[in-house]
Amino acid sequence: MKKNRRLMILSSLLAGLMLLSIGCSAKPAGDGKVDIGIVLPTKDEPRWVQDEARFKEALAGTDYSVEILFSQGTSAKEKENVESLLTKGIKVLIICPQDGDAAAAAAEAAAKEGVKVISYDRLITGTSAVDYYVTFDSVAVGAAQGQYLIDKASGKGNPLYLYAGAASDNNAFLFFEGAWSVLQPKVADGTFVIKNSPEAVALQAKAKLTRDEMSKIIGQITTNWDFAEAKNKAESHLTAAAKADKGDVFILAPNDGTARSIADVFASDSDVTSYVVTGQDAEKASVQYIIDGKQSMTVFKDVRTLVKDSIAMAVSILKNEKPATTGSYNNKKIDVPAKQTEVITVDQANVKAALIDSKYYSASDFTGLK
Repeated sequence: MKKNRRLMILSSLLAGLMLLSIGCSAKPAGDGKVDIGIVLPTKDEPRWVQDEARFKEALAGTDYSVEILFSQGTSAKEKENVESLLTKGIKVLIICPQDGDAAAAAAEAAAKEGVKVISYDRLITGTSAVDYYVTFDSVAVGAAQGQYLIDKASGKGNPLYLYAGAASDNNAFLFFEGAWSVLQPKVADGTFVIKNSPEAVALQAKAKLTRDEMSKIIGQITTNWDFAEAKNKAESHLTAAAKADKGDVFILAPNDGTARSIADVFASDSDVTSYVVTGQDAEKASVQYIIDGKQSMTVFKDVRTLVKDSIAMAVSILKNEKPATTGSYNNKKIDVPAKQTEVITVDQANVKAALIDSKYYSASDFTGLK
């Protein structure tokens, strides 16, 4: 009997630890029901772990039960997560899709159960089963990256290397659209010369690209948001480039993780005398790179605001109220009502004001901060 009792106690403890490891609750869900389900792409990237922490902070004062799950980089796991949450009676699903098109099936499964779907940060595409979209102004992110490169350039013939996110992520197209909108005139007038994409060179006279045209370019310069792939592509491009294609270079990198990988490769090439490289997300590692002069800038997207907007939208739905929106995005099927959050360009000049003074990070997180 004592042995069985010890086994029962151990089983209860293990069950409790398992629940803690897969989600968090703003209130105890004694009946096993969950009000809001949240599905994020992966725990392997700092950005999404950061988002998880912000969601927990934002939900701490609510009366609604919540569970957060990670898809670990696969759409199959993402759908499995959604199905798991549906069995727990969720009324609102907040989901950041791993693959916009593939996530349509998960959204449709939720809609079939009467669950409202909020697409978070990345847009679920090709389905009418998306009720709302909470996002940063992704076109503005790309435009900020492109403008930073322009502001740092002088003269003519500056080598320009282009990189993009995953072709499966609608945001990658929006980022590139924004960057192209400001860079293309400077390519056309000779300020920049594209060095690593024949497709981009072939289209460099076009101020506005179609989706198919962007697909051709992104197909050549995609990093798939993968640090190793970004590193391999940068190495390949520099190996193929002549010495004259290097020197003082300008690099459009889509986000912080890929920016660090690409920067490390360019920094190690003896024919590269200097580089300016973009990023986004204000990841801690990249903030340190900026302080150290190894990454030029990042586009700061205050996740606290994005998370608060998502939770405010979910709570409005739970209260049978209409959420506030500021625009809409076409997902290839419908125009999805959206709430947008502004972005801020951060470099060495304003890193302390933007990220430390705003209490987004602590000064103790970094070395060499002035």
